[in-house]
Amino acid sequence: MSPRQITVLGECVADAFAEPASASNELALRVLPGGGPANTAVALARLGTPARFLARLSGDVFGRLFRSHLEASGVDLSDAVAATEPSTLAVAELDAQGQAAFSFHAQNTADWQWTPAELAGVDLSTTVCVHTGSLALVREPGGAVVEEFLAAASSRATISIDPNVRPLLVRPEVYRARLAHWCALADVLRLSEDDLELLLPGTPPERACDIWHAAGARLVVITRGADGVLASLDGERVRVPAVETRVVDTVGAGDSFTAGLLHHLGTRGHLGGRLTGLELDEVAEACAFATRVAALTCSVAGPNPPWQSQLAQLTTAESA
Repeated sequence: MSPRQITVLGECVADAFAEPASASNELALRVLPGGGPANTAVALARLGTPARFLARLSGDVFGRLFRSHLEASGVDLSDAVAATEPSTLAVAELDAQGQAAFSFHAQNTADWQWTPAELAGVDLSTTVCVHTGSLALVREPGGAVVEEFLAAASSRATISIDPNVRPLLVRPEVYRARLAHWCALADVLRLSEDDLELLLPGTPPERACDIWHAAGARLVVITRGADGVLASLDGERVRVPAVETRVVDTVGAGDSFTAGLLHHLGTRGHLGGRLTGLELDEVAEACAFATRVAALTCSVAGPNPPWQSQLAQLTTAESA
């Protein structure tokens, strides 16, 4: 295993998108592998960062789809748990701008049933960063187990958290109650402006960054869609513009951004500790790279992050 491996912990969700059916009284669903942490692991691997995914994967039809998708992208599943529970299903409805609203079918599914024994034997000796977030941190009974794993991992690895608030499945106040604790665990906190509004309603982004810095997070990155990115490193701010692209949908864009951010930081040797030595101009470079990864994800249907070769093609096109 590579000494700069990133370990991602969390859920893999079947994202179902409605498509035209052959009869008026039918609904056809196109199912793609999704879930925030899984999308991030896939994007990291496709960018060239060795990525291991700690997941509880069902043996059902969706679980088999997940395994095939993850392995085809180069994700290491050697520590994934073969779960007996069913997979989580999310049904997405897209608006005219390609923004997705999800309804979840997640009661007693595989993703949330973590036990301490399942994570106790995970070897982190080659891991420079552990990333998690979304529902895995708040769904019981596994949420507390994931938090304990992060606390133990922080002695040797950078910790990255993306809250990825899903209010239809878990009330925002559940996230709010745990957020200060997550900031105490996290070196990197990445979230969207929609997450910000749910977590700290009416709070200006700069003020939110200061609150989360005070709770312990060194690097806070807020993605704002077409308005770009606000990044704050120990209170020093930088804004990075978005990359213009033809948007098919925004599914998985935030996860791809997170992967791009961590990939860039990792390739420059900033992961593996408390981000010591990281400068604001380097944060800006990492965010600029991540916006390009997210833009390519928005240009295709579903959570389908780009491969490194596709990113190189974009760079060539931009310079032409």
